[in-house]
Amino acid sequence: MQSLTRLLSNCTLTLQPQQRGAVSAALQQLRTKTKYVEKPKPGAGQQFRRIVHFPDQYTVEPLKITHLAGRDPVTGRMVAKGIGGGIKQQYRWIKWVRDGPRQGAPQEERVVELLRDGCRTAKVALVAVGDELKYILATENMKEGDILKTSRVIPRIPVRPNEGDAYPLGALPVGTRIHCLEKNPGQLCHLIHAAGTFGTILRKFDDKVVVQLPSKREFAFDRICMATVGRLSNIEHNKEPVGSAQRMREMGNRPRSGLWKRKEGKHGRKIRRLPPMTTITPPPAAKEQEIKLTLNL
Repeated sequence: MQSLTRLLSNCTLTLQPQQRGAVSAALQQLRTKTKYVEKPKPGAGQQFRRIVHFPDQYTVEPLKITHLAGRDPVTGRMVAKGIGGGIKQQYRWIKWVRDGPRQGAPQEERVVELLRDGCRTAKVALVAVGDELKYILATENMKEGDILKTSRVIPRIPVRPNEGDAYPLGALPVGTRIHCLEKNPGQLCHLIHAAGTFGTILRKFDDKVVVQLPSKREFAFDRICMATVGRLSNIEHNKEPVGSAQRMREMGNRPRSGLWKRKEGKHGRKIRRLPPMTTITPPPAAKEQEIKLTLNL
């Protein structure tokens, strides 16, 4: 660019008419060249549909939402296509940690109300624990007035749980349907949240419990990882027809171009062998800081 400006400063003295046309063409190319902007890629836990404004302390009041419509909140550029419109929804803060006593009798919780949340597919249950209210995901047969039990005790004989109870994986019998599963002990229960889904406890070995997720993949979790018993509510969600283009717009989806078509025949679904069981390992421990002590005499 510096050489081009130096050339332009002397163009009245040295450039011929034919060369002036080449310089003007180069300037035109520079003028129309677009600036490269690196946009964020959707995925990796980042959705560009809405921003939920969480307060400092947990609350059961509906939270305020900022709709993004597929745009980056910083630059305003379109990142995720196909998102836009939709009916305004109220976001209810789910308390993902089901914490109970580590010894003695389990903690009892009462279901106060069942309601629909437009920001998630499964129903939401308002639960009372002492003088505290919180939201959890509702199970298939949960009703108002049910008593739920939560405990972190792993007895010698597996317990007989009911729907909505929360226990460690090591306390549940083989064949139990579960959801809201911890990936590592102490983390949030961020596995198996979609409507009508569930995981199944297949077997136990050493201090691990093998669970089959809704994707049919098998993972070995630590026996002290918490899980909620039962299948999630709204089991007919995947069979509910959209019905019209207006309904699709109300759901927050922009219209497609109409040129996309699913391939048929030999390009259809391939039946492949499932991957082997994966063992969930704990995250690496933080590196200890080296402390140097000196003695001044």
